Amino acid sequence: MTGHVAIVTGGLRGLGKAMTLGLLRTGRKVVAVGHISEDIPELQREADGHRDGLHCLALDLRKPAACDELVAVTRRHFGGLDILVNNAGLTFTYTDPDRFVKGPKKFWQLTDEIVQNTMDTNYMVADQLARRVAPILLERGWGRIVNVTTKLDTMNREGSVPYGPSKAALEMATEIWAKELAGTGVTVNIVNPGAGANTPGMAREMRDWSATGKAPKLVEPDEMVAPLLFVVSREADKVHGYRFDANTWIGDIPPAQSAARTGRKAGFELYPLSDCFAGH
Repeated sequence: MTGHVAIVTGGLRGLGKAMTLGLLRTGRKVVAVGHISEDIPELQREADGHRDGLHCLALDLRKPAACDELVAVTRRHFGGLDILVNNAGLTFTYTDPDRFVKGPKKFWQLTDEIVQNTMDTNYMVADQLARRVAPILLERGWGRIVNVTTKLDTMNREGSVPYGPSKAALEMATEIWAKELAGTGVTVNIVNPGAGANTPGMAREMRDWSATGKAPKLVEPDEMVAPLLFVVSREADKVHGYRFDANTWIGDIPPAQSAARTGRKAGFELYPLSDCFAGH
């Protein structure tokens, strides 16, 4: 798969940076985009010997024109586009930064600005990019769209508005996009941490809470790489409309076997993968 070109949104830090570096180290070319330009030098430093395959941008992708620019720059800079990783997102650190000290806010205590920004970043950015990228992938008959949502029980948990609903929208969009792209060679899947992730944006209080053992162990960003590399590979040509949580991924067996054991259908159904992994 050397040479495939990927866009990774939220790709300058945290989960996105780990996935960007994972793609680069396996020979892909990556346009990593985020909204904080100060993150670019650090990513470039960590990319080290893979700098020629990396192009960084700072854009506000909530604006449709910025999405147009991103797609155009990617195709112009690397000569194509094969993979879209929709990772950009605002978390509880933005929506409710005091939740681990004072408890979560009720939905009526949130401002219009917080709700709108979260829905725009977590859902509309992915939707805008997928609508621009899908025709490009369909034209060549192969491609990958990978969405990052969240745990199902986070989507409807008390105190999760607007983060949970924004991710639920992307979860259901994944299921719909998969149905509409069935049989085209373009697949849509989800790769999630499966628990809170140990990223720069994670509230210190949540890190402390996790360290007490009273909350699930935080997922390290690098744990996202193995399931991502599987779903963007040719081995996953028939894997379409599924979700994979990094914290359940089994790293010491072949990737297809791990996917067969840990994958679930995208959406709100909880049954495992079956026929697409026959023989593994």
